[in-house]
Amino acid sequence: MPPTSDLRALVIVRAGNRCEYCTVHQDHDRMLRFPVDRIIAGQHRGEYTEENTALACPYCNGKKGPNIASVVPGTQGPPVALFNPRTERWADHFAFEGARVVGLTSTGEATASLLAMNAEERLELRSARGYGA
Repeated sequence: MPPTSDLRALVIVRAGNRCEYCTVHQDHDRMLRFPVDRIIAGQHRGEYTEENTALACPYCNGKKGPNIASVVPGTQGPPVALFNPRTERWADHFAFEGARVVGLTSTGEATASLLAMNAEERLELRSARGYGA
């Protein structure tokens, strides 16, 4: 069952209309409507609640899928939990180098890699809007 319209409105306002993972603003591409992401996916018994939802751009949402962990690039593991926007601060795990999102922790590195936060289309969107500059 999809999120209620009230929950969707709360998630959008709480996120400042930005993807809570890669920071792209929903207004950067008028054709995209950002989905409400269940941080813990339905197949892992995650529900659409205030505590388990984040605004995610279609790119991050599609890459994240039901994943709750990933490995740090260039390592053999073990898997680390992905960034959780409800329980963690973005700035504790990520920083900008220009428009690029850089992982500061193993969680940040694994999340940035899995979600392909620095894919060309997102770099272009962040650069065009002066994000991370």
